[in-house]
Amino acid sequence: MKLSADHKWTLLCILLIWYLCFFTPPKTKLDEVTNFDKLVHCCMYLGTMSIYWIEHWRRCIRRRLTNRPLREITVALLAPIMMSGIIELLQAYCTGGRRSGDWADLAANTVGVVLAYILGITVYKRLSRRYFTPKDAQ
Repeated sequence: MKLSADHKWTLLCILLIWYLCFFTPPKTKLDEVTNFDKLVHCCMYLGTMSIYWIEHWRRCIRRRLTNRPLREITVALLAPIMMSGIIELLQAYCTGGRRSGDWADLAANTVGVVLAYILGITVYKRLSRRYFTPKDAQ
């Protein structure tokens, strides 16, 4: 699987997540909103994995590839959750107190990944068939 060529927008989002998780955010009025950062975490992972699914189905349709459920579960479900856990551990132990690891962030990230997984195997798959199927195959 050529992840870099076929999933360039996903990789860009992953790099953005890594950057955002380790820079020191500015103080804003949104800091006062209870659990606003959890919503942001959920949306970051939902958005990134939604992009993954759209790129995945586009690739499968254009190259006439068959589904590989174990790979989809590993790449689209387990890998981002593991990445999220690693980021939270690194924030807790390697940022010198600038950032803190939070299990609630991991839970919010997991919710985003699971929502994208559900959308990916249902809605995005149907939409991709509609928009990415070559005209001669319809």
